[in-house]
Parts: sequence; C-alpha cells; structure tokens
Amino acid sequence: MNTATLPTTIPQYLEQLRRALSDADPAMVQDALYDAEEYLRSELAESPGRTEAEVITAVAGSYGAPEEVADIYRDTEVRVQTALRVPPPRPHRSWLGRFFGVAAEPRAYAALFYMLLSLATGIFYFTWVVTGVSVSAGLLILIIGVPLLILFVGSTRVLALVEGRLVEVMLGERMPRRPLYSAQGKPWLERIKDMFTDPRTWGTFLYMLLMMPLGIAYFTVAATMTTVALSLIALPVLLALGYESHVHLDGVLLTGDVAVWESVLAMVIGALLLFVTLHVARGIGYLHGQLAKHLLVKGSRAV
Repeated sequence: MNTATLPTTIPQYLEQLRRALSDADPAMVQDALYDAEEYLRSELAESPGRTEAEVITAVAGSYGAPEEVADIYRDTEVRVQTALRVPPPRPHRSWLGRFFGVAAEPRAYAALFYMLLSLATGIFYFTWVVTGVSVSAGLLILIIGVPLLILFVGSTRVLALVEGRLVEVMLGERMPRRPLYSAQGKPWLERIKDMFTDPRTWGTFLYMLLMMPLGIAYFTVAATMTTVALSLIALPVLLALGYESHVHLDGVLLTGDVAVWESVLAMVIGALLLFVTLHVARGIGYLHGQLAKHLLVKGSRAV
C-alpha cells in the first residue's frame, strides 16, 4: 500500500470513500460512511497526541484505504443480500401460473401487512412532525427553542431509521442500517447548518407528512379487499350451516333462497379477489419502497 496516497484527515478519508462508492446503493454508502467515521474517531480517541494523518496511516493496514474498504463493502453487501433474499418463486410461463403463483410469495403477504400497519405509523409520523414543528417554531423566540428544534430534527432522523427497517424487512427495499452520517469534526454551528440544509431532513419531513394520507389509503384498500374476499369465500359455508339471518349483502338480508350455484360463484369470485389483493399489495409495496428510498436516502447530497 502506498501511504502517500492516503488521506491525511478523517473528512478526506470519508470523502474518498464516498467517491469510491459513488455507483453503489445510497443506503450502503450511508452505512459505510457511518462505520468508517465511527472506527476512525474511536482510534483517534484511543491515541492521544497523534494526528489524524498518523492514525489513518496506522490503521490503514487493518481497516484499509478508502478504495479497499469500498471493495470490501461491495463484496459483503452481495453476500448479505444473497443470504437474506427470499428464495424467488419458480417462474411460470402462463399468465395463470403467474396470477396464482403470488400465493407462494412471502413478500406479498408482508406488503399486505405493511399496508395495514401503515395506518398507525402514518398517523403517528404525521402527528409527530406537525406537533414538533409547531412547538419548536413557537418557542424559537426563547432560548429553549433552538435546542428543542435540534432535538426534534434529531428525533425525526431516528424515526426515519426505524421506518427504514420496516420498509426493508416488509417491502424488501435496501434501506440504511446506520444513522445518517454527520461530520463530527466540524464546529457545532456548521453541523447545525448542515442538518437544516441537508435535503434528507426535508425529505424525511415530507415522507412523514405523506404517510398519513398514504396510510389511510393503504389500510382502506387492504382491509376492504381482504374483508370482501374472505366474506365471499365464507358465504357458502355460512349458508350451509344455516346462518342466513347473519348474512347481509349491501344491506339486504340473504335468505335460504340463494341457489347453490350462486353461493359457489360467490366463493370463486372471493378466491380470485384474494389473489388480486395479493398482487395489489405487492405492487404497492414496491412503489412505496421506491418512495421511501427516494425521500429518506437518495435526497442526500455530497458530503
């Protein structure tokens, strides 16, 4: 290793690492920057009296130069994603096979559960942002207003990290597993300025505000389609067991006069609707994963 090419400061090291990972997934870049800075800062703290250049040179053999670390992260990412990836379903040649094959895809069920959960998370995120902005802005004229605003922005970043984990686990979109990278070597005023000029901060606000209307829409679609499908599937069973007085269709009480073929047709339609629901959930899950990636991760600017 040629030590002459090594950076002499931690920010330079991180900048070279970021450039070396310029073509990588933004979520992985965020994790790599956080890990590298945490490691270098800890080594610097354990070596009092040594400069950043001396520490970087000393750890280059064990941790690696920026380009080497970038290659290690790429290889590790491939192995981890391969290990965590849900086995792909067997490809179907016919459209019928593709239509009914969604029942064997765990990602479709996870996306459906995320749609149901999004009502609660969406209301919480929206309430948190609106309340935090209102209280912080109202107290800016006081001394406590500025630290309260900084604390609020920091809390939204933590919530963004939690939401990212939900998105990755349920929707399959790679999201950061480490907090946002922050240049800890900068003065406090510059770090505060960077926090409020970082597009990720405003992207997080927008995402959390959008989550309430999206959560209501997701929950309504998922709950309605699932309930109607299961109700139609259960209709023949309820009629066969003599529960006509408990079955209403669009407010009309059904009686025992319902023909057998009609109840069987209702069951078939319910089963088909259930498959359609899984397809819709899978599609919405993919689109929402892209939205989360764009607002919570890709809005990051160059460090």
